[in-house]
Amino acid sequence: MILRQQRQSALRRALILGAAAGALAFGTSAHAEETLKIGALGVMSGPFAGWGGVMCQTFKSRAGMWNDDGGVAIGDKTYKVEVVCVDDKGDPKGAQTGAEKLVSEGVKYIQGPNTDSTAESAKTVMEANGTINMPYAFSKSLYKAPASQSILGMVASYQVGPVIYKWLMENKGVKKIAFVSENNADPIKQRDEGSAGAKALGLEVVSDQETYESGTTDFFPILTKVIGTAPDHIVLSGVSPSDVGPLIKAARELGFTGTMSTETGQDPKAIYEVAGDAANGFIAAGGASTEAIRSDFMVKFIDRYTKDWGEWNDVAGLYVYGPEIMIQTLQSVGPKALEDTEAFKASLDGFVGKNPFLKDGGELKYVGRTDYGQARQVSVPIVVQQVENGEYKPLFVGKLPD
Repeated sequence: MILRQQRQSALRRALILGAAAGALAFGTSAHAEETLKIGALGVMSGPFAGWGGVMCQTFKSRAGMWNDDGGVAIGDKTYKVEVVCVDDKGDPKGAQTGAEKLVSEGVKYIQGPNTDSTAESAKTVMEANGTINMPYAFSKSLYKAPASQSILGMVASYQVGPVIYKWLMENKGVKKIAFVSENNADPIKQRDEGSAGAKALGLEVVSDQETYESGTTDFFPILTKVIGTAPDHIVLSGVSPSDVGPLIKAARELGFTGTMSTETGQDPKAIYEVAGDAANGFIAAGGASTEAIRSDFMVKFIDRYTKDWGEWNDVAGLYVYGPEIMIQTLQSVGPKALEDTEAFKASLDGFVGKNPFLKDGGELKYVGRTDYGQARQVSVPIVVQQVENGEYKPLFVGKLPD
């Protein structure tokens, strides 16, 4: 627990330093020819800080790489990239206020927010002002018409959950499954979608109603109930980075020997620091940077991120897809997209960029037509992996449907 608190303190210090660095960059950018201001809006404090905080840091590190190379060419001008990070504190009101702040500063492209409730709140501002944002939230109403301004930046839990469950059925003999979540709208929604997906595959759902309150430190009572239903597998639905380690540790101390997973991105080092060897075998999805598939450029990015913030966080390997496809699309569309996001949106169906992060290369494009009826999702790879001594080892890699 002490190590976890130290990591959170280090994250907060890094964000403060990063914000200061961003302010200094803005102060000196008056001497540069052009500046492209991009936003990052998300939860950067509290138990979910491991999501929004890493998102902000990822964007700043990638922007630093572009700027070190002389900036980003859009049309006949070259722009320095300035990242403005706003902490919504995981609060819908904070997300709306933060979105309004970024819009008032002329920001047209924003990465985040990180939860359904905050993304839904920010959506009203995005739609009203013609601002593009890339949430890490799974609510389909964000991406289905008539909504048009939000683009999902990752794989949704309801897309990857059944993929994991099917693999467990075929490779681990899983027949009975249980779900546990925080008593909060977003995790409960992910739990319900996961339970429905499991039932559709023919799994027996033995428990899917047990919840714990935010701030819980003793998970033994709830896990005693869940384990008492004799599941082969337990899903931690929408689990926050600060809870995943304690939940795994408590389950193992109660004698649970089955498999465990989550569909949200997590940092394996943080999990291992809390749960130790009990974390080995824990399955997670959402990262996109396992060693087996990394390109040389991804290795460069990892080195840059580590230099900037002190240590690598696997979730950054997912978040980096957002700024990358944003910039590549702006370069493809040209200067008109800097002022008019309608031009940006009009390009989504036909856009095909280069994926610099995968060893075998490949395309970077917008998908989502299957689930949302329009191209409103980034084509990140589905990487399913398990924790092994504080590192991720890939189980398998898939891809999103069009």
